[in-house]
Amino acid sequence: MRVDAKGPRHGGNLTEASAKFGAPAGGWLDLSTGINPDPYPHIKISAETLHRLPTVDDKAAALSAARAYYRVPKSAGIAAVPGTQSLLQVLPFMRAKSKIAILGPTYEEHNLTWTAGGHQVAIVNDIKGLDGADVAVLVNPNNPDGGRVAPDNILKLAGQFTGGRWLIVDEAFADTEPELSVVPNAGAGGLLVLRSLGKFFGLAGLRMGFVIGAPDLIQDIEARMGPWSVGGWALAITAGALADKDWATGTRARLASRRAQLDEFLEAAGISVIGGTDLFRLCEAENAGVLFEHLGRAGILARPFDDHPKWLRFGLPGSDENVDRLKTALAAF
Repeated sequence: MRVDAKGPRHGGNLTEASAKFGAPAGGWLDLSTGINPDPYPHIKISAETLHRLPTVDDKAAALSAARAYYRVPKSAGIAAVPGTQSLLQVLPFMRAKSKIAILGPTYEEHNLTWTAGGHQVAIVNDIKGLDGADVAVLVNPNNPDGGRVAPDNILKLAGQFTGGRWLIVDEAFADTEPELSVVPNAGAGGLLVLRSLGKFFGLAGLRMGFVIGAPDLIQDIEARMGPWSVGGWALAITAGALADKDWATGTRARLASRRAQLDEFLEAAGISVIGGTDLFRLCEAENAGVLFEHLGRAGILARPFDDHPKWLRFGLPGSDENVDRLKTALAAF
């Protein structure tokens, strides 16, 4: 795989993987993302929903389900967006040139989009380095290393972000650890929380997310998104998925069990697990580049890192068949 000259390398690019390794006869086992391998299954969409424009009621149902699931306080605003990546593209153009501090290393699009917006960006390695910025960004749990910041520490920092300053907390991977979320304390000052259905619900192709914060700031974001920014079908799926408490509870338990299983056979193969969440594991190996190539030729795509050549990230394989496929490839290495 190559790195696009216009941006960072991302997981999930099966087109480039096929160009490099050839399309595997059995299809790709894509472990390069942190997406739940068993997506939310209870999806029913009518032809009418696809035919008509999304209604106010469609939007209200999705927002109501989101408020309950994410524990959004009544004092906070919430907006549905076509994937949280869309927010990353919009936010840098909502303010004058500013000093941006990002707790890193983390998801590279935060740096990329703020830099593209003409802002002065600094990557800091400690939460204390965020407090002097006009806009601070942290991902919790962090991608790719799974680092956690205690909610009390985030809220203490958030108290400093008033008067037009923003603290952006990306909680894309917080569904497996809802106690990490600061959403219940959102609604005042410059605290903005981003949530997504792509990872835990396994619905990355839905391109559905939410932003939660002070009502006036949320209204500004929503106005910039324009009408019908999220399709009626996406709103309907979201309303059903977020309201399904039994599925979410069972999924958390299943993901934890499968993560423990993955750790066990990665370590048995001599690959050190150095971080992650219940949706992905960050590993370190002296020969990580060679292992990436070996797995690619076996039709298994892991996530390499150009700036950390000893790192590989593995998502969960999912089915027993996929687990056996990964074990076989590792044993042959």
